[in-house]
Amino acid sequence: MDNKRRLVLQSLGALGLFVSLGLITEREAFAAAARPGFDQTTFEGALKAIGATSAADSKDIQLVSPDIAENGAVVPIAVTSTIPNTEQIVILVENNPNPLSASFTIPAGTLPSVQTRVKMGGTSNVVALVKADGKLYKTSRETKVTLGGCGG
Repeated sequence: MDNKRRLVLQSLGALGLFVSLGLITEREAFAAAARPGFDQTTFEGALKAIGATSAADSKDIQLVSPDIAENGAVVPIAVTSTIPNTEQIVILVENNPNPLSASFTIPAGTLPSVQTRVKMGGTSNVVALVKADGKLYKTSRETKVTLGGCGG
């Protein structure tokens, strides 16, 4: 725990230095400090960083991604949750160099549905995580990435 505290303090100190030198804005510094998991290079590391190592499978999450994506640079992903009190939706691409692709905070009273485009380095499982009432749920589906859309 002490190492984690030290790492946080070092990171915040570095961000403060970058702001004071004018290399980044305050807004960018706060955004960088608030994004745990985006710097992870393994799927397991990303899950651990966001505290999602024990998510339960759920049929109440609808994950829409193409079976075959012709262009891995812009793969459309949509996630909708019918789990009551959904607080957060997270999208991970298992085989990407940085698996955590997107994280959305869902305000109370908002329809828990998001759409985005992610970059995929190749064929991979796309995983949608949902946090609701402090519990974690997940679903996944494979998306194949091809150059010409001919399958693979």
